[in-house]
Amino acid sequence: MHVVFIEPASLELDDAIEYYNLQSPGLGEKFLDEVLETIEIISRFPKLWSQNTTNTRKAVLRKFPFNLIYAKLEDEIYIIAVAHQNREPEYWINRI
Repeated sequence: MHVVFIEPASLELDDAIEYYNLQSPGLGEKFLDEVLETIEIISRFPKLWSQNTTNTRKAVLRKFPFNLIYAKLEDEIYIIAVAHQNREPEYWINRI
């Protein structure tokens, strides 16, 4: 299944990678690897994670305090947010 990042989610991903690389060289790449692994699982099993809102689901990363908020529309999955778990909940809701 094809996965698409909406622009704000793509920017959040870039910011998180940059932040982690500033904390420790290479840590941003480890974060990206986990995001990509999670996306692979989402694309294979889109209903695996719990429903977050009527139209979205929340995939929880294992090693980093982030969630991937996504929606499945026909044959595409849209990543709506790369959301830090300590950020205001549902700040991204106006994106859907």
